[in-house]
Amino acid sequence: MQYIKLTEVNGRWKAEIIESFLTAQGIEVQLIESAITHYLYKSPFDLVEIFVPDQKIKEARELLQSFDEDADEGQMV
Repeated sequence: MQYIKLTEVNGRWKAEIIESFLTAQGIEVQLIESAITHYLYKSPFDLVEIFVPDQKIKEARELLQSFDEDADEGQMV
């Protein structure tokens, strides 16, 4: 199975929220933390890339858009 990058976010915590949201919708997710991170100190705002299976990319983009819109409106998803 091939994975495609859906997006990238600052912070593992935010990536894990998106991962949980997409997983609940039946989409597998792989999180990859930036290799730029210094090995002695990890920031809570390190860059994390979010990958999904290539056959689910369209659905994941639509879900992510609705997730972002709900977050902008202050609604819980």
